[in-house]
Amino acid sequence: MSETMPPEFWQGVEEFNAGKFYACHDTLEALWIEASEPEKTFYQGILQIAVGLYHLGNRNWRGAVILLGEGSNRLRRYPSIFGNIDVDELLNQSAGLLKVLQEIGPDKINSGNFNENPTLSLPTIAIAND
Repeated sequence: MSETMPPEFWQGVEEFNAGKFYACHDTLEALWIEASEPEKTFYQGILQIAVGLYHLGNRNWRGAVILLGEGSNRLRRYPSIFGNIDVDELLNQSAGLLKVLQEIGPDKINSGNFNENPTLSLPTIAIAND
């Protein structure tokens, strides 16, 4: 595991937490293309969750569900803390959102009423406490 993540990674984290999911994808994809394991799959997992959230913002239920699941599956391979990120917290939040989306279903997302659902909260990336 890399003890020091590159500045671009932290830029991607900031973009993710600010809801700039497309920008986060672009930032992390540039890192992912050049990275080696174990960081490569880590970046990919986070960027897939970001793209899932981007799809959700565009009311693309299927894209959101698929990419939230794929990104989470990639991150499950990592320890609770990786690269100073609380992986477990991101996975818990993503799983909670995925469960709600599966319960809501695509019709409610497409109707535009999903924002009124108080159980719908977007994940954030938490930095681990040393």
